Amino acid sequence: MKTRTGLTRRDVLKLPAAAAALGVQPILAFGQQAEFSPLRDTPWPDSPNLEGRAFERVTFEMSPKPFRQMDATFVRNVCIDLFRQWAPLIRRVDAVAVMLWTADGSEILDYRGKMADEIEWARYIGIANKPEKAPGDDPQRIGPHAVPHLYMENPPKMTYSTLAMIVRTLKQVGHEMTGKPIFVGATFDPGPEFAISRFKYTRHPEIANDNTMGRGTFVTCVTRLHADNVAYAAFPEGITEGMSLGTFLGGQSQHFLADMGFDYLWLSNGFGFAVSAWAAKGPLFDGAKFDVEKAPALRDAIIGFWKDFRKQCPKFPLETRGTNLLLGSDLATNACPLQEIYDGDFNMTAPPNSPWAAIDGDFGLELVGYLSRIAELPANGRFPFRFYTHDPWWLNSPWFDRYGRDPHDIYLPLAVARVDHKAEITRPAYLEFLTVDNSYGRMPEQCANEVTPHILSAMDAFSDAPGALTWLCPFREYHEMVFGKDPQPSTAFFADWFLRSAVNSGLPLNTVVSTGNYLSSIKTNPHFFDETVLVSLLPLSGSAIESALLERLKRGLPILFYGPVDHASQTMLDLLGLKRIEGIDGQVELHTSLLLDENLHGETPKGFEHRSLLNGGPINTVAVDASTVCATVRKSEDERVYAVKKGDAAWIRGTFCSTIPEGARIPVPDDPVKSLSAESLARAVLANLGYSIMVTKPTAATRLPVLFAARCRNGYFFSGYSPSTTATIKLRFPLGVPLLVGKETWLEDGHSLYTMPRAWHNEARVFVDQRESGEVSCVEYLAGMVGFRRRMLVKGLKEATVTFLPEDKGRVVFQVNDMRVHIEESSIPVTRSDDGRKLVVRGITGSLFISW
Repeated sequence: MKTRTGLTRRDVLKLPAAAAALGVQPILAFGQQAEFSPLRDTPWPDSPNLEGRAFERVTFEMSPKPFRQMDATFVRNVCIDLFRQWAPLIRRVDAVAVMLWTADGSEILDYRGKMADEIEWARYIGIANKPEKAPGDDPQRIGPHAVPHLYMENPPKMTYSTLAMIVRTLKQVGHEMTGKPIFVGATFDPGPEFAISRFKYTRHPEIANDNTMGRGTFVTCVTRLHADNVAYAAFPEGITEGMSLGTFLGGQSQHFLADMGFDYLWLSNGFGFAVSAWAAKGPLFDGAKFDVEKAPALRDAIIGFWKDFRKQCPKFPLETRGTNLLLGSDLATNACPLQEIYDGDFNMTAPPNSPWAAIDGDFGLELVGYLSRIAELPANGRFPFRFYTHDPWWLNSPWFDRYGRDPHDIYLPLAVARVDHKAEITRPAYLEFLTVDNSYGRMPEQCANEVTPHILSAMDAFSDAPGALTWLCPFREYHEMVFGKDPQPSTAFFADWFLRSAVNSGLPLNTVVSTGNYLSSIKTNPHFFDETVLVSLLPLSGSAIESALLERLKRGLPILFYGPVDHASQTMLDLLGLKRIEGIDGQVELHTSLLLDENLHGETPKGFEHRSLLNGGPINTVAVDASTVCATVRKSEDERVYAVKKGDAAWIRGTFCSTIPEGARIPVPDDPVKSLSAESLARAVLANLGYSIMVTKPTAATRLPVLFAARCRNGYFFSGYSPSTTATIKLRFPLGVPLLVGKETWLEDGHSLYTMPRAWHNEARVFVDQRESGEVSCVEYLAGMVGFRRRMLVKGLKEATVTFLPEDKGRVVFQVNDMRVHIEESSIPVTRSDDGRKLVVRGITGSLFISW
């Protein structure tokens, strides 16, 4: 349809002059700010800025599939549509990147400096390089895991010249429409999925020496090439025998990135970090034993790749996918030298959260893996958050199908808090979307419209202080456990996998600080961690971190210790009331005074299997003082202490209750109907430190909720995922029972009971302590009067003590059974504590109206 000026709407979108002729603000200026906006620039009194920068940069990952025609006009129109769809989000970032999944990286390996050469690009649905053997469930090779399918009839051809034109157009249109810097990234993937690769699987199969997706399917970074006489862009005389892949890929990348106009390179699917990046087994662990004798050589080979690459390609930044697993596991099985990669001045960015949780629902693995990789960072101090919107290869769009349009994989990873060496929270610098196009090359606007508000909401409530629990991550100590003089690979393996399963069992572990950053932080701000429970592997005897933790306990601040006691000092053992003795393992029976989750149908198993190999050794402790014991385990006549609470310290031995069957990539949990999930006991022990989280569920097989309790503007923000919405969560914190804004709850036995949806994200500023049971609610209420910004209405109180956590130090008015909006003074006495960060009113029956 044409406008009164004779211009089409597409003209308006494309041309600044067209928009000016219409007398309207053109879309090209949405990233720029008008001189004055009354809605944006007139602040409410003492209001937090909820419309500032959300991220430094957003990255839109995409395949070339949307470019169904590859002429300049069609390419430009696709670019216009891309930037228009995501306009509200782009307003909240400083820069934009588009990361092109052109092929699988073979376009880099095969580049010969000739712009007219054709590219074998990612135009398939399913696996591009047909596997050697048909899948067992598809012997006729019909499905996408057995044979590639073109995404459209007669897809267009692409040359290197075409690719360079696409890169130029993305930058030009992006800058025109946003006014912001536009970067374009290239990708390198080690696997067989995305595009047919004659380089990897025909001419140089020697580099595909890992069996992740079948025999000889994944390229490893430590490999070397056989000679050939092909005239490559960086090596016109061909590859020499034994040339390292780092040298070859680095040289080719330097030419390819510069010639195409790319700004950075992304290393995908664990490439550069491990030789078996998807599996819990690897060169150092075959499932039966750990062999760390190979670790130094493998570490040096991985670091050698980075050094060789950087000699050839010294300046282009590298961004990375990382492995799918956990730092401790990657070290114990693959000698992944993350510390040395981060410290190596390789101009790289830390990996994001893994997208695998969308596929297998293992959010503990995603989140603990994320925390372990960002506990320390490379020199640029940045880490990304990545969200799985579409898959351009495997015919699924997680936002619509795997997540069912529920935002749990937004709110949970964006509830993560990373503490740096200055006692400050580090926000994710980059937001990355995998991908903006689906497997048919379509870019549904519905996705951008639905996802954007959740992401911005999560960032507006992003942590500014440690959450309920803070993991003291032994980032550098893990490396010593594998590469040091006294190797403990089984402990490194256990420590992260145990926490992964504990998070899957409801342990609210959202904050991480490395041991080194913790020691620096408490010098900068000694009170920064006062309102969080530290979660720590038992420290090494005589270490600086042990001294710091002992000092913390002297100050009366809580710590939840876990893990084997073999390297703990006598001072630590005495503090916990423990004594080492000969260990037991195998099938054990639990005896405990802890309050456990309730099953409505069927019994909770009392026994579980402790496998020494996967758990850093046997259970080898007895108690010096029986009054401190929370749990013991028995095997025949032998009994060992499993958990204790003494003063402000608690300890649980911990068991990772899983096996690693032949052919399985990751450990398989024991059957919860037959075996107690011992990882859930960490949450039960936590109740003795003031944070009680219990679950009532239909059966032992019902999966447990995952939940975090992050802190922002002095309040709590609870984020969660309920794999079964039949489960009921019972909550009590040291301040009382939390009232989630917008929810009703039943108060009983000092806990608030909630039955939550699949995904949830709720603020809590009101905590209640009352003896009588009853239904209580807390809802947002309209301001209704000048001078007030927010109000909350709490109903159903019965002789309650109410603690309120204000957003700032401004005026707060409390009214009992009175909802007049013009009242400006509290009608009841208010006790202020912690420099006004906690306000308490007592003896409240009926409703409480809180205004500020």
